[in-house]
Amino acid sequence: MLDTPTRPDTAAPAAAVALADLETPALLLDLGRFDRNVARLRAHLAPLDVTLRPHVKTAKSIDLARRLFPQGGGAITVSTLAEAEYFADGGITDITYAVGLSPDRIARARALVARGVALDVLIDSVEQARALADAAADGAAMPGVLIEIDCDGHRGGLLPDDRTIVAIADVLAAGGVALRGVLTHAGESYNARGGVGLPEMAEAERAAAVAAAGLLRAGGHACPVVSVGSTPTAHFARDLTGVTEVRAGVFMFFDLVMHGIGVCAVDDIAVSVLATVIGHRVDKGWILTDAGWMAMSRDRGTAKHPVDQGYGLVCALDGTPYPDLIVGDASQEHGILTVRPGSGAALPDLPVGTRVRVLPNHACATSAQHDRYHVLDAAGTGVAAVLPRIRGW
Repeated sequence: MLDTPTRPDTAAPAAAVALADLETPALLLDLGRFDRNVARLRAHLAPLDVTLRPHVKTAKSIDLARRLFPQGGGAITVSTLAEAEYFADGGITDITYAVGLSPDRIARARALVARGVALDVLIDSVEQARALADAAADGAAMPGVLIEIDCDGHRGGLLPDDRTIVAIADVLAAGGVALRGVLTHAGESYNARGGVGLPEMAEAERAAAVAAAGLLRAGGHACPVVSVGSTPTAHFARDLTGVTEVRAGVFMFFDLVMHGIGVCAVDDIAVSVLATVIGHRVDKGWILTDAGWMAMSRDRGTAKHPVDQGYGLVCALDGTPYPDLIVGDASQEHGILTVRPGSGAALPDLPVGTRVRVLPNHACATSAQHDRYHVLDAAGTGVAAVLPRIRGW
């Protein structure tokens, strides 16, 4: 496991620091927006009679995970075993590791189970099932297993009518490994624009998972978990009959990709990067900042959207976007602010030393560049707390 200095379990009290004085680049978090985004998804899913199992790969923070479950406990999804170990250390013990399991990680997954974590792992091949069955021969505790289903050709998994699904279940049963159910992810939903087609994608996701569960049951296997989820389909699902849980992650922060897809408004985006103006190229129409791709990530997820946001949308210190001002280009430690091509907006007058906030294309990728969140105070002008983030695999 990669050790990191960002492993504390609780938030650190922040000294009173105004945003105008905070060292930059810095990752800012608006908890008011965070809470509003969480409440919105919970309210949408409540009448659909499913459990929300948030994907904390975006947050990577025990403090934010606890905020998701104010009553304590809670079921989460992770994308690394480092996350699973970290959140288990923080008292969350119902965890789905939703990345295909390689055999070399079985021992590490079993160590989590041995310490009392209800861990489910993800596979989509007979080879993985045999590796788990072989490991189980010693009689020690094993994680549960979810079979990954391909609902839209986006990534891994088996088609819902593939008989390999039953063959995997047969191998697990013979080896004494518990089959928990099926899991799918509608990754193609990220190619939607303006919300068009998302209800249909949500239904296709549901139908694929339910069909695969039916195939297992017809083959004599129980399938208690039918898990679906992506942030776009979670918000646009209308019927989740046969589904037991929904996973979503970036919904708690949102970002410019989600805005372009049609899932959120710009003022729902809860994270931003604080940057400082460090220079100008008047001849090129550039304003230079100290937040390059090391602060923003190289994600250009809006490049194919009708509105290309560059490396991020630039806002004033109070969070108000400047008209059509984007991070048009970036090098390692330099952000280049430009007016969006084709816009009639004027380049704002931002002297050296001016602080700006940049809304990210992809909240997961941008947040991953930082080891902590600086939580905005109620006025939005200073830092109320500092929350550490887990990193590594």
